[in-house]
Amino acid sequence: MDATTRATSGSASEGLPDSTGTGKFRTRGGGRLPVGVYLLGFSLFAMGSAEFLLAGVLPAVAGDLHVTLSSAGFLITAFALGVVIGGPPFAVLSLGWPRRTALMATQGVFAAGIAVGLLGNYQVLLVTRVISGVAYAGFFAVASVTAIGLVTPDRNARASGVVVSGLSVAMVAGGPAGTLLSHFTQWRDGFWAVVALTVAGILGCLLGLPAAGADTHRSSGPSVSREIATMRTPKLWGVYLITILTTAAYMVTFNYSAAMLTGITSVSEVWIPAILALFGVGAFVGLSIGGRISDRRPHLALLTGASAIVILSVVLVIAIREVWIVVPTMFLIGVAAFVLNPAIYGRVFALAGNAPTLAGATTVSAFQLGISVTPVLAAAALAQGAALTSVCLIGATLAAAAIPLVLLDRARQGTAAR
Repeated sequence: MDATTRATSGSASEGLPDSTGTGKFRTRGGGRLPVGVYLLGFSLFAMGSAEFLLAGVLPAVAGDLHVTLSSAGFLITAFALGVVIGGPPFAVLSLGWPRRTALMATQGVFAAGIAVGLLGNYQVLLVTRVISGVAYAGFFAVASVTAIGLVTPDRNARASGVVVSGLSVAMVAGGPAGTLLSHFTQWRDGFWAVVALTVAGILGCLLGLPAAGADTHRSSGPSVSREIATMRTPKLWGVYLITILTTAAYMVTFNYSAAMLTGITSVSEVWIPAILALFGVGAFVGLSIGGRISDRRPHLALLTGASAIVILSVVLVIAIREVWIVVPTMFLIGVAAFVLNPAIYGRVFALAGNAPTLAGATTVSAFQLGISVTPVLAAAALAQGAALTSVCLIGATLAAAAIPLVLLDRARQGTAAR
């Protein structure tokens, strides 16, 4: 009987010890999720705001640091590399730590990295962005494991969805608010606000999460050898490929949506933030829907999200000049995109019950890798003279490529359950 079968039989928590060591914080049955889950979502909002903020102040950063705009863009790449490359190794190193300690430590390193970068020159900022990316990935992974440790197995996807919702809040509110603050003051002030919010997140974890003794965690938690052994599961890497494809599918459209709205749809620039915010509002709706259905029917969520991205991306290509179609389509793409996320986490933790920390970190890396490849794919098409809307067709193709992988994963789950 594999991890998937254990998940459906109610024992998926094997290898996922309660953060308290006593079980008293685990929520059973219906009702609200524990407050600790929402605190983790807040912390992810604080840290994620730094990722979305930099894009909005990039010209100001380039001018202040006396570098080209393309050089300033490498600061975004540096953070992404830290997430993709550094997350899984950090997850292994932190396996012997109590989870609350790991969460506070990663937030502390993140805040320190941001602060030191703000006080230094371009080279210092570049290095600290990598360090902050590693810390961000480590927090994300441990936060996901901690969240599902606070609830019963039948609510894993919903708890993960609440944590991930911190990113959609960062996209809708954190990044734009930080950009606005930086516009009226200076670009560093938005990042100082991120540091302050991260410190508040540390205090929230200290006061709102149960403490686990180091000895209890080491004896009951997953070992390095067991985590690495579990990561060899081929089905797990199939889910990671689905993650990369679907993330790139919606992000390639989102990243170029402002350019399409102004250059083709002829929307006034003053309305662009509001339309992009609709994507984030859709993300909230998607997370709510995905979190509620993914614990029982993850493949339904995956197939629905991927198929909707295919259809909606094609709609954008066909109707890009019609603002009354484009605006609701952006909202619906946000819904479709974030219906996927809780289902992905649900599948990962079902398949990797014995490797929750390392599997969670690799999931974060897969998400970030999906985001990181979008500029490369778009540049390859646009350099050949393709229309700007070709990015939507790239997104539709990537989402379509994920559908047979989802069907294969569902077939494998059915075979394992028999």
